[in-house]
Amino acid sequence: MAALPKRVPDDLENHPVITGHECAGVIVEVGKNLTGKYKKGQRFVLQPAMGLPSGYSAGYSYEYFGGNATYMIIPEIAINLGCVLPYHGSYFAAASLVEPMCCIIGAYHANYHTTQYVYEHRMGVKPGGNIALLACAGPMGIGAIDYAINGGIQPSRVVVVDIDDKRLAQVQKLLPVDLAASKGIELVYVNTKGMSDPVQTLRALTGDVGFDDIFVYAAVPAVVEMADELLAEDGCLNFFAGPTDKNFKVPFNFYNVHYNSTHVVGTSGGSTDDMKEAIALSATGQLQPSFMVTHIGGLDAVPDTVLNLPDIPGGKKLIYNGVTMPLTAIADFAEKGKTDPLFKELARLVEETHGIWNEQAEKYLLAQFGVDIGEAAQ
Repeated sequence: MAALPKRVPDDLENHPVITGHECAGVIVEVGKNLTGKYKKGQRFVLQPAMGLPSGYSAGYSYEYFGGNATYMIIPEIAINLGCVLPYHGSYFAAASLVEPMCCIIGAYHANYHTTQYVYEHRMGVKPGGNIALLACAGPMGIGAIDYAINGGIQPSRVVVVDIDDKRLAQVQKLLPVDLAASKGIELVYVNTKGMSDPVQTLRALTGDVGFDDIFVYAAVPAVVEMADELLAEDGCLNFFAGPTDKNFKVPFNFYNVHYNSTHVVGTSGGSTDDMKEAIALSATGQLQPSFMVTHIGGLDAVPDTVLNLPDIPGGKKLIYNGVTMPLTAIADFAEKGKTDPLFKELARLVEETHGIWNEQAEKYLLAQFGVDIGEAAQ
C-alpha cells in the first residue's frame, strides 16, 4: 500500500474509516446533553478541520464519522470544537461545497505583506495588487477565481494561467472578463502552453513589476519555479496544491528573498471563520460553489467513484446520500434523458443555469427519492 496521509489511521484493516469530509446534512438524533444546542431535523454544515495534533478529521480518520454514509455519528470532540455549524439555507450542494471554498478563502487570508523595518505582517492579499492564479482552471481554481472577483478583496488585476484550452474556455464562460471589469478588476486568462518565455509574457502584464500574490494550484515543479520568477518585491507565493511526495523540492531564488523580501506560505484547509464566510457569501449568491460540480451520483456510486477518481475527468463529484443513481456527468443528462424521465427533467432544470447544477435540480432529485430535507436552522 502506498504511503497514507498523516490523518489516516494505521489500523484500517480492523477499523476502516468512512470517507467524505465535504458534507452537509440533517440531524436525525440529538444526545440528551445537547438538546439545548441542536434539534432533530436541523440542517447543518460540517467543518472537518478540527486542528488536532494528530491531523484526524471527518472523512479520513473515524469509523463512524464521514459523509459517505446513510448516517454518521458526530463525536463529542467535533461538537466541542464548534465543527457542527447550523445551516440557514436550503441548498445542500452549496452547503457541502463551503468546505472547499473555505480552504480557498483561508489561503487568501493566509497570505501576508510587510514594510521594511516595520516588524508586522499585514495579513491577506495586497489591496489593489496583482494576483496570479497558476494552474487554476480546475474545480478548485474556479473557486479561487470566483473569490478573487466576487469576494470583496479588490485586487486591481487577476491573471489566470493554465495549459488546457477547454478548461480555460469553460472558466471564461462562468466568470467572464466583463464581470470582473464591472467591479473594477482587470481579469486576464492566459494559456502558457507552447510559450517560449511564459515568465516574460506574464510579467509584461504588470509592466514587469511582477505579482504581489501568487497562488499555485498544481504540485508541479515547473509551475512553482515559474511562480518564484513572477514575484514582485514583497511578493507572497502561496503553495496551495497538496503534493503526495514527501520529498517534493523545488529550487527557490534566495537572492530575491534577501533583497526583495519575497516569501512563501502554504495552506491546507480553512478555519471555522473561513467556513462561516463561505456560507455567508454563498447564501447571498456572491460566490457560486456549484461552478465546481461536474458529476452527480447517489450513495451507491461512491465505491467506484473513490477508487477510480484519478481517471474520472471533470470537477467535483457531488453525492446525495438518500439517492440511488450512478455517477453521471451533468453534460450527459440530456442524452440519458432520451430514455430516462429522471434525467430528462434534470437536463431541463440545469439548462436554465447553462449546465450548472442548481437548487431546483437538487430539490427535484431529492423529491424523487423521498429524501427528508429537514428545516433551516433558526
